[in-house]
Amino acid sequence: MTTLSQPSSAPESDLDRRKRLRTVVAASLLGTTVEWYDFFLYATAASLVFNQLFFPDQSSFVGTMLAFATFAVGFVVRPIGGVVFGHIGDRIGRKKTLALTMFIMGAATALMGILPTYAQVGVVAPILLLLLRILQGFALGGEWAGAVLLAVEHSPEKKRGLFGSIPQVGLALGLALGTAVFAALQVIFDEQQFLSYGWRIAFLLSLVLVAVGFVVRLKVDETPAFREVQELAKKSSAPLVDVFRPGVRRSTVLGLLSRWGEGAAFNTWGVFAITYATNDLDFAKVPVLLVVTLAALVMAALLPVSGTLVDRFGAKQIYTVGIAAYGIAVFPTFALFGTNNLFWFAAAMILVFGVVHALFYGAQGTLYASLYPAEIRYTGLSVVYQFSGVYASGITPMILTALIAVAGGPWLACGYLVLTSVISVVATSMMRKEDLHL
Repeated sequence: MTTLSQPSSAPESDLDRRKRLRTVVAASLLGTTVEWYDFFLYATAASLVFNQLFFPDQSSFVGTMLAFATFAVGFVVRPIGGVVFGHIGDRIGRKKTLALTMFIMGAATALMGILPTYAQVGVVAPILLLLLRILQGFALGGEWAGAVLLAVEHSPEKKRGLFGSIPQVGLALGLALGTAVFAALQVIFDEQQFLSYGWRIAFLLSLVLVAVGFVVRLKVDETPAFREVQELAKKSSAPLVDVFRPGVRRSTVLGLLSRWGEGAAFNTWGVFAITYATNDLDFAKVPVLLVVTLAALVMAALLPVSGTLVDRFGAKQIYTVGIAAYGIAVFPTFALFGTNNLFWFAAAMILVFGVVHALFYGAQGTLYASLYPAEIRYTGLSVVYQFSGVYASGITPMILTALIAVAGGPWLACGYLVLTSVISVVATSMMRKEDLHL
């Protein structure tokens, strides 16, 4: 089994090493920020725009559910992208694969910015929206694993946790950027202008961000671990099959289950909470978006702290503690939401999303990278993260919306979220040291 090691070429100077690591950090951070900005921009728009412009003949509840359904489709397609790009990443390398995923994601997002609405072309509008969302999901399917490997496989041995947290910072910044841009546009334009053309600016902005990220990613070197796989001729001919072969299958199943809590948590606080706060709690849209932006920025600041804790205590330990804390915090968080006070809503969001989520999310990349040897690592990470995204992430807003509608309140939904935490804690606890490759 191939683990992480330094390349067998001539030793690099300390100056060259620092330059290489700076480029790696920039490529990983900028790339994931852009990719997640694009992907979660749709989530914000689903809550505030798409339910009105692409599903206008439906009731508020049905329109929101349909908008979230197209949101979920992106997660359904992500496993396909994960398998395709995972295979490419394990066969031809991390660098080229990441450049391709960024190009596809940027193109799909920009095209959303020029889509005609239902009022203009009828049913063709939501169909086109769905097709572009499928492209987004396909591209993101290969993004996260590659970005994590770019950072972890280049990292110094004693800083793998810190480097593994860098792509996660990109997710927090991408979400913060998306909600901040939407909040700014709603301040600049009145409601009619915003629904007419203002929202499109956020999607077209992706072209600029993708151009910057694409250039930076082309400058980064291929990872030492993949170069070693090439040199030793240890490439897997069928990485997807190997991910489920005896000896590795257990790690894959536990990884899939351990992700349930994280995926549900992120899409509760980063996606569903926007709709819940504006529809059920009757808060104004701009303050809610600013709260989510602030919580995401707090998360971004604390994720490297989580990575540092991983280097000291271990990824498994930090991830388990963080997921358990999320489960404990669910009921108190919704109790604070129930006060209908914007201050307490903000305080709860900053604590549960900014602080608690940062604790376990910063450990996730390093933990999952350790589940697989280098020759199947890209595919393994993609399978765990993207297949679990269907049930752990994509359908969470719909599940919570339905449970609250049935129960007439949030407590049944809270029970579901606590259950996801319990499943994740148990699965992570069952990971054995002898199964880890870092």
